[in-house]
Amino acid sequence: MKVRIGLSILALTVMLTMAGCGGNSSNSTPASTPKSTDAAKAAPETSVVRWNYGTSGNVMVTIAEKKGYFKDEGITLEMVPATANADAMALLATGKADVASNAGTSNPLQQIASGVDLTIFGGHMVDGSMPIVARKGTKWNGVQDLIGKKFACNPAYFAFTGAVMDLGYNDPLKAVEWVTYTNYNDALAAVVRGEVDYALMGTGQNYAVKNMKEIDIVAWQGDVMKNYSCCRLVAPTSFVKNNPNTVKGIMKALIRAQRYYEANKNEAITLQAENIKTSTEYVAAYMLNDNYVVSPDPLKNPVIRAWGILDKTGFLNKKAKDINIADHINTDLYKAALDEVTAQYGSEDPEFYKKLQAFYQENNS
Repeated sequence: MKVRIGLSILALTVMLTMAGCGGNSSNSTPASTPKSTDAAKAAPETSVVRWNYGTSGNVMVTIAEKKGYFKDEGITLEMVPATANADAMALLATGKADVASNAGTSNPLQQIASGVDLTIFGGHMVDGSMPIVARKGTKWNGVQDLIGKKFACNPAYFAFTGAVMDLGYNDPLKAVEWVTYTNYNDALAAVVRGEVDYALMGTGQNYAVKNMKEIDIVAWQGDVMKNYSCCRLVAPTSFVKNNPNTVKGIMKALIRAQRYYEANKNEAITLQAENIKTSTEYVAAYMLNDNYVVSPDPLKNPVIRAWGILDKTGFLNKKAKDINIADHINTDLYKAALDEVTAQYGSEDPEFYKKLQAFYQENNS
């Protein structure tokens, strides 16, 4: 089934625009009497944060909960389930969740373009270990191999349309024959049957495709566009503005979790498998991969790049012309958290925190 560009996005946009943004007063917990002015400033404005991370989980959140990093910041998470990216965006827009961490980058940007007031304040996956697959023996020379071919991928995946434009094609929607399926399994079956030449798989399909004799992983989405910004941390703008200490506390916990993850990947695999109720083999298939990169960094520059690509390819509402996307990206709270965590825990792993500071400068300056 060929993609009908923009129709599903338009329908979702209408729904979310009508829904509007909900408040967050119901889960605010009064802070205890502070011992000092500094303590009062550091106390989270909201101690219980309603969080959606979808069915695939979030390893940094898992670690931060298991190791008590959120507790150190006076924060408790209340998980709010959603089975699809669109559902996560609806939860935010209707005030049923405070934060979403697994809904990609294009989904939040499309909602911002439609008038939903959201702010990107951090990140989850920088590179989501999403494989590009083809039939056994297929050679891959780069994104130019997609030109004129059938590619099972929604063109709202801006890393690919952006890379095609970088090759000199003004209209990437015509340069490649984009084909969409209802799920990754259907796209995979289409590759096996020879109905499409290539297909993009999700993070969770790594275990399956690595065990299929008919299929080769020819490349990864991260090969096509470096630091493409797989999943962003996003919340209603009102939540970020009204809860700066809470947001900074979230960032501090996740930064510490990133460090623990990078130093203890085997344990992280076990923790994540237990959390999402699956096997360690399933998690290891995507986590023990150079193309699986997690960071709570907001990635301002890649997000702005994604906004521009989505606009050029017609995946943003016409209202986007009047929106400065930089106004919907908050890097200050992450940077403040990074500086504080570096001061508190930097001696534990100086190279790690030096790396994070350099990564921030590269992707946000």
